[in-house]
Formats: sequence, structure tokens, C-alpha cells
Amino acid sequence: MTSLIQVKWPAKKSIIAATTTRSGGFSEPPYRSFNLGDHVGDNPNDVINNRQLLSDLLPHKQSVQWLNQVHGSEVVEINSPSGNLISADAAYTTKANVALAVLTADCLPILLVNKQATEIAAIHGGWRPLAANIIQHTLAKFSCDAQNIIAWLGPCIGNKAFIVGVEVKQQFTLIDQQLSSAFSLQANGKYLADLHCIAKHLLSQAGVTAISQLQECTVANSDKYFSYRRDGKTGRMASIICMLG
Repeated sequence: MTSLIQVKWPAKKSIIAATTTRSGGFSEPPYRSFNLGDHVGDNPNDVINNRQLLSDLLPHKQSVQWLNQVHGSEVVEINSPSGNLISADAAYTTKANVALAVLTADCLPILLVNKQATEIAAIHGGWRPLAANIIQHTLAKFSCDAQNIIAWLGPCIGNKAFIVGVEVKQQFTLIDQQLSSAFSLQANGKYLADLHCIAKHLLSQAGVTAISQLQECTVANSDKYFSYRRDGKTGRMASIICMLG
């Protein structure tokens, strides 16, 4: 299995965008093997080696800007990669050869680029950031209208596995009553939620019309993806976007 899945979308070839799988790295079980999260209890040296491998897989071995993701709505603008973690759940840049990354293991990675390929962003789309309007906050960083932005939605927990309470549904229906269609009531009073449906609706309502998806469930694909809901103690994938200079 490949370590890196290239994003399929109508963006220009000067944009490098990809998501990792769990294969091809150095980590031992339960982090087998391409774990890129340094906060999950894995051997730090294995994580360093995995992150170096990711950099080596990029066209010019670009350095990656990592975030300390806090499930909030903060968007940070990156002008040059730093070894320091920045607390935010989305990153934006207009600079070439700056690789933006978000870590996920059930949450939804969202990558954005304008059609001119001069602005990019990466979003950690957990349900809390999505409910806190992180999509709108990130789109606001772009100098162009939303109609001029291309979005990609990556693998996440699927709509047959993501069980939530009524309070989660209520947070989204307060944003837009139409989002009730992303929730399916179960016999036990819980709901199955569809992160792809939620994000796609929020993007569309904001004016983004070019939306591509890799709609694979992290929970159901245990050999391919890490899943926190499935395994508890596990690794993290990265979704990366970079403009080539």
C-alpha cells in the first residue's frame, strides 16, 4: 500500500496536495507504521523519522508546518515553516514551498486552493471546529471570492460509524437548519453524523462550488487508515498542501 495518496482535483499542477495512509513508516504497533502525530505516545524518534520520510516524499523535500490542534476555530497565516508548534486548527499561506499540514485519525481534513494557485489552506475539520465556523474563518483569509476557491475533503469517520448525541446535532442546526439532513436518528436516541455532508454544505453555502472528495471511512479501513474511534491508542495521518515555487 502506498504511503501517500495524491489529491485528485482540478487544481493546477503547481499545487502539491496529498494525504498519508498508515503504511510505509517506522512506528511499531499500535502506531504501525507511518504515524505522524507526536502527541499520541509513540516513540519520538520514530515520529521524527516518519516526518522526515514525509518531507522526502515531497518534490523539493519541503519542510512541513505542524500545528497544535485544539479543536477550535483559530486560523494561522504561515510565511515560513517553523519548528515551533502553533496552536490552531487551520493554516493559510500565500508563500511558495511552504507545506501546510493537518493531522487526523477520524476528523475531516479539508484542503483549499484558489484557482490562480496563489493561496492555499489546510483545515482540521473535526466536528467542533466545523461547528465553530472554521471553514468560514479560513475562507475569510483568502483575497478572492469563495467562488474562486477549490476544496478537497479527505478520509474521515464515515456516516455509518460516527455516533453523536443530540447536542451535536443541535449545534449544527443552530448554524443552518438544513444541516439536520446530515444526521440520522438511531433507535437508541443517538445520531449517525456525516462530516462530509456537513462540510460540503458549509462550503457550498459560503460560495465554494468546486468540491472534490475522497469519501473513505477511516473506521472501516483498518489496514489503510488510523482511527481513534476504532482503536483508541493509534497514530495520525497527515493531509498536506504546498505551492511549488
